Amino acid sequence: MWKPWKSGLAAAGRHRRKVLAGATLAGLLAVGSVVADNFLDRKDAAPVSTVAVVQGSVEKTVTSLGKLKPKDYVDVGTQVSGQLKKVHVKIGDRVSKGDLIAEIDPTVYETRVRTDRANLENLRAQLVQQQAELTLARQQANRSQELLQQNAASRESVEQAQSALKVAAARVDATQAQIKALQATLDGDIANLGYTKIHAPMSGTVVSQTSLQGQTVNANQAAPVIVRVADLETMTVWAQVAEADVVKVKAGAPAYFATLGDPEHRWRGTVRQVMPTPETINDVVLYNVLVDVDNGEQALMTDMTVQIFFVLAEARDVPVVPLTALQPSGGRDANTYRARVLTPEGVMPREVKVGVASRTTAAIVSGLAVGDKVVVPTPAPDKSAAAPAGGRGARMGGPRL
Repeated sequence: MWKPWKSGLAAAGRHRRKVLAGATLAGLLAVGSVVADNFLDRKDAAPVSTVAVVQGSVEKTVTSLGKLKPKDYVDVGTQVSGQLKKVHVKIGDRVSKGDLIAEIDPTVYETRVRTDRANLENLRAQLVQQQAELTLARQQANRSQELLQQNAASRESVEQAQSALKVAAARVDATQAQIKALQATLDGDIANLGYTKIHAPMSGTVVSQTSLQGQTVNANQAAPVIVRVADLETMTVWAQVAEADVVKVKAGAPAYFATLGDPEHRWRGTVRQVMPTPETINDVVLYNVLVDVDNGEQALMTDMTVQIFFVLAEARDVPVVPLTALQPSGGRDANTYRARVLTPEGVMPREVKVGVASRTTAAIVSGLAVGDKVVVPTPAPDKSAAAPAGGRGARMGGPRL
């Protein structure tokens, strides 16, 4: 027998089970969505990047390029003209002050000296004759004066004797002046004869040779250079520093440089001079800064290109950290920064005082200690990039059951 009320109860039970199953499924989907979102959030989150504060040194420097030149050198030339008869040195030879370097043909100058000496002897002989004539004229003048007093001679004869005495004295004076002039000429010709032998004016190394043996040099038009002698024991860096940086470089400041051939080796010296007159190259104003360096090993050579660093300030054995880990505080003190330090309690902000700073590294005065881990700021994500289709955005915005 069919019972309507039993059929209704069965239908209501099936409906309740369907509703309960739907609610359970919706709850499971919601929990799964939350778990998936949390997992994706952890997966997409960038890891914290830190740098450790370490013990080190910081230098604040100005950098430029330069050329090496000998500090002391001299161009050895000739003061007389003639044929270069002999050159006694070659490039690379070491010479001492006074060593014979070259010789000019002395024939012309030897002839001049001999002629001057002969003329000088002639004048001296004439002087002896004229002095004798002066003595005779003086005696005749004295005798005439005595005779005049005795009325034994006329006044006219006395006057003639006095005139002859003056003429004889004038001839002696003129000849003595000629002897002095000729002696000066002789001294000059002797000096020119000496100049035919060219000696080293300083000790050093022959670094170049301009004139060759057998060549005729003309000292009247320009001072001809035969060789250059340089003292290579001390070299000078001629560094060109831009006008924006040269005001920071002072005489006596320490500096170091490296050559292109040996970039790992540091050569150290001090600034000798900042040249006041600039050079303008391609509209850039550059000043020459001179740095002397000892070259006892003879490893540095003329015209080598170097990269030089002028040390403006330095700090040794202090806590240091990269500048990228610090943020300016924005206050009046330009040496005050902010830092985020990773601690057991989490990331904590700190105020940091900075001393000497280079372009990449800062010396810490206070606020951080060796071993602290500083969080390095990460660049902000590009918000203009669109989320990929079917990605996390779709999941987050999808329908919930």
